[in-house]
This record gives sequence, C-alpha cells and structure tokens, in this order.
Amino acid sequence: MPSLKDKAITLLGSLASVNMQTAGGAQTIFTVPPSKVARIMFVVIRDPSATLAGGTDYDFTNWRQTVDLSGMTGGATNYRVLTVTDNSSFVELAAGTAFQITPSTGSSGAATATIDVFGYLTN
Repeated sequence: MPSLKDKAITLLGSLASVNMQTAGGAQTIFTVPPSKVARIMFVVIRDPSATLAGGTDYDFTNWRQTVDLSGMTGGATNYRVLTVTDNSSFVELAAGTAFQITPSTGSSGAATATIDVFGYLTN
C-alpha cells in the first residue's frame, strides 16, 4: 500500500527539543528514505521553551536560509509557519539526505523548540 507521504503533502518529520542557540549546531529533523526524493513545502516552529530574541539567522538544508525567528517571544503556545517563497527555486533532497536546521545566529538565551517538516516524497 502506498504511503500518504508519497501521495499528499504531509508531515515528513518532527523533532522536539531543538536547541535554538548557535551552540546547538546543525540538528537533523528527518532523513529522506532510501530511493525517495523529498520536496519541502513548509516548516512549523512551535512551542518554544523561552524567547527566541536574538535568533536572526536559522538555515534549513537546501531550503530557506537566513530565517529570522527573533520575533517569537510569546512563550510555549507560540508557533510560526515558514512556507516556500514565491519565485524561488529549491533543490530536491535526495535519498539519505538529512534535512537539518542550523542556528547560525541563534537565540540570545537558552531555548528549545519543536520543529515539524511538511512536504512530499517521490521516487
């Protein structure tokens, strides 16, 4: 039976407790399965443990770069949806590729968040 991930835009991966400070380094949210290609449609950053003030440069593998999340200061019930941008091209993620977030200029203080990645897979 085909997987929903091959037929619809759906949740490809989720990672809780992502370190949103620069010291967190690259963190893998999901890895593209063997013999598949992933296309990312949107990412949800949710439930931050603390303010993300100071976090002005988050980069996602082969997708959006220099994402400013410094306005996420409302606490654990906050979420933000990042979508693909109009008139932009992105590189498909090949099988075995890790989709990661890298806080290049992360939050000023200690903070974590949950990140959900939505898209679809093809052969």
